[in-house]
Amino acid sequence: MNKKIVFLFFFVCAFSKAIHAQKINPPKGRLAVVADGNSPDPDDLGGTAVTLALLRATGLESKLVHYSHSCDIVRVKRISEKAEIERHALMQSACDVTARRWGGFDSLTFLDAKWQMDATIKDLAKAINASTANDPLWIVEAGEPDIIGFALKASKKEKHKFVKVVTHHPANDDAGDFYTWKSILDFGVEEVRIPDQNIKLKVKLPEWNWARDHKDPRLQQVWLQGKIAEVDDVVRFQKGKWDCSDAGMILYWITGANVNNGLKQGTVTDVKSILLNFIEKK
Repeated sequence: MNKKIVFLFFFVCAFSKAIHAQKINPPKGRLAVVADGNSPDPDDLGGTAVTLALLRATGLESKLVHYSHSCDIVRVKRISEKAEIERHALMQSACDVTARRWGGFDSLTFLDAKWQMDATIKDLAKAINASTANDPLWIVEAGEPDIIGFALKASKKEKHKFVKVVTHHPANDDAGDFYTWKSILDFGVEEVRIPDQNIKLKVKLPEWNWARDHKDPRLQQVWLQGKIAEVDDVVRFQKGKWDCSDAGMILYWITGANVNNGLKQGTVTDVKSILLNFIEKK
């Protein structure tokens, strides 16, 4: 009887792990991410850390050809000038520290979209111009659309049909100061829309204790980025929450996007499964 119980226990554990294991089956093409983080909502700190960790954990880090942050070009009164400057530094740290600790991103320069606007637009336009039917560019809209619009304007029109813009929330789509969502689509790019990722990826803080308490410092560092956002003093709606909602678009892409039936509503369990699988193999 005891042997049967032990066998059943391990079977249930293995079955449970299999349920939560996500098939990594990205579509063909390259990936670009345009994030904010310098806007009132600090959620891109956790989103950035999880995004980079997921790409590294799935062996897809080389597919990331552009990453820019702080794309909120016109500061709103809700965040002070000093607080915004602080956010630029925090976002650059989230990019650089996560990339160095997880490894695999040495060829990539993480750009500050507002403070390095010209370089950011040129870099994204270069990625657009390199696109073909067999090597499209997937742009993840993790902030305002303006930088994407500027890059599309600066790039070759004949390449736009090979560009796909992934979005999950109208709060990003409609926040531009120079481009509307409609004007982005008017360039001839493909809209790839998934449900609001806040539903399952903006969660109560204890749901990330597994990363905080893990012995691997890489997971602790990812947790720390979300905790920094949680204790932010500009907004109140992140209190008690660990938010990596924009990384849901990365989960969607690495599991197939709209080509291979990607995961449209990712969860913390999905993130945990992928990252722990990578950690345990090392």
